[in-house]
Amino acid sequence: MKEVVGQSEEKVLKVCLLAGRIMMESGAETYRVEDTMTRIAAAYGITEAHSFVTPTGIIVSLQGVSPTQLVRISNRTTDLEKVARVNAISRRIADGSLDVDEALVLLKELESAHLFFSNWLQIAAASLLSGSFLIMFKGVWTDFFPALLVGGVGYSGLLAIQHYTKVKFFAEFISSLIIGMIAFGLVGIGLGHELDKIIIASVMPLVPGLLITNAVRDLMAGHFVSGLSKGAEAFLTAFAIGAGVAVVFL
Repeated sequence: MKEVVGQSEEKVLKVCLLAGRIMMESGAETYRVEDTMTRIAAAYGITEAHSFVTPTGIIVSLQGVSPTQLVRISNRTTDLEKVARVNAISRRIADGSLDVDEALVLLKELESAHLFFSNWLQIAAASLLSGSFLIMFKGVWTDFFPALLVGGVGYSGLLAIQHYTKVKFFAEFISSLIIGMIAFGLVGIGLGHELDKIIIASVMPLVPGLLITNAVRDLMAGHFVSGLSKGAEAFLTAFAIGAGVAVVFL
């Protein structure tokens, strides 16, 4: 165990909070965040560390550190690269190769780093994914390119709307509405054949798969507050996607 010698326990608390916040904002599971913060504290000689993590906030209390600290989680997205890098930093802390100051610097650099792929690459990936899902759903090959187009335009709409508004469900609703309208138009002019499969394949990049997975894993780990809240968020996201498509058929 690495003892904290000449280093502030308040800095250990800052490292734990920052690591936990980066992981929660990047789509990590609740139990993984709590485990990472506990291991970091233990590596610096603090054996009693208590944390309570929800999708909107983290509360941490360390032995000998007063008062208990709270950090608010306001933005949540999917960035598994940041989760992996925090895990790598925590492992270096555990094996004794990083002191508190070095860990704090690395985490602050990681917090400000922009690791997302470019928008064009995300749109291209969503487009290819839509076409691939169409074939997986036993659609006809003549609908492959219409699915590419619809899926790419729909996802570009999602990125554009998210850039101008913080209302997550509104962006997904408008994106699915765009997907439904374009698919309906392509089938209407004869460029598409199976409307249902084109729409279903094109909305797949919008489906909150990671959120649903994390909700189930948190419930299985006994984190019922986080699991239920993530499940509710996934349900609202799915409802927004379905509502957007349904409007087209009204």
